[in-house]
Amino acid sequence: MVAPSWDNNLESSIDPNLLDLLRDLPDHKYGKFIKRSLSVLARIAGENIDRLDWKILTSALEDFEGGFQVFYPYRHIRKITIFGSSRILPDTPEYLLAVEFARKITKLGFMVLTGGGGGIMQAGNEGAGREHSFGLNIQLPFEQYTNKFIANDPKSINFKYFFTRKLFFLKESDGVALFPGGFGTQDEAFETLTLCQTGKYGPVPLVLIDKPGGDYWETWNTNVYEYLSNKNLISRDDCNLYTITDNIEFACATICHFYRIYHSSRYVEKQFVMRLNAELSDSQVEILNQNFGDILLEGEITKSKALPPEIGDETENLPRLVFNFNQKNLGRLYQMINTINKFEILSPQGQHPEWK
Repeated sequence: MVAPSWDNNLESSIDPNLLDLLRDLPDHKYGKFIKRSLSVLARIAGENIDRLDWKILTSALEDFEGGFQVFYPYRHIRKITIFGSSRILPDTPEYLLAVEFARKITKLGFMVLTGGGGGIMQAGNEGAGREHSFGLNIQLPFEQYTNKFIANDPKSINFKYFFTRKLFFLKESDGVALFPGGFGTQDEAFETLTLCQTGKYGPVPLVLIDKPGGDYWETWNTNVYEYLSNKNLISRDDCNLYTITDNIEFACATICHFYRIYHSSRYVEKQFVMRLNAELSDSQVEILNQNFGDILLEGEITKSKALPPEIGDETENLPRLVFNFNQKNLGRLYQMINTINKFEILSPQGQHPEWK
């Protein structure tokens, strides 16, 4: 069989950007991932799916495109996502608290992500200011609008789908601050906790913030965490995944402390690689092995330089800890990070903690 020729009519019907991509694909830095993506689209095109399926797929990709473009220039700056009720009014203690939190956390070098709407979202953008905040809005038939503190800003994004919006809230953030809210806030709280508990997000600091003397999160903790842990539906160690406070200074300190020595982590094959802002002493690593050997599948926690797959990574020069984490006891892993961040270090820290 003779292969069909690539005639001018066919070429003129294809988006020029796609033609350029195909020509440059062999030398593209991320060519293997682009090939995988195109192969998936080709397979789907050959299958029986509905028009609605194509609309969902296309709209989701457009959501991703917008998010990637907006966040790329800020990829090295640590960011904190603020969740909370859209119905909280500007003259309430919760609103003023969110304004103050956003103002303080941005002064510490972080940027802020909100849902771009009213209530706590507006408070977050107000406190952070346009220069230091993002608004990830969602198209809804009621309630949602873009608040005046982020409206028409290049960092204001409109998403069609909740799932793509949620992905960017967590993908782009290095911590989450939760203020009181309704179903939406509870949904965000439980999804964040689930992803932290299963290792699909983080490790990152998660702070549940209430007004001074408020009992919103303490009541939540009693009714949810205690009930679930007493019935062995979650681990007692899962309480280490989050911090409850009614003090803004303490909330900000908790977030900053999380990145005092700990920098970030990833898996290289089956090994958990923890990057650090400063190298630990041999005696400090021994303390970790004595206290956290229960979370290892085998072997010990050891110091390491960048592993071969990490060569060329922007964190290549950071010292590392490498171990075979059981991927189960995430609450204990958070305890270990807290222990590391309390160590005295001899060598000075390098970049400010928001530089990833």
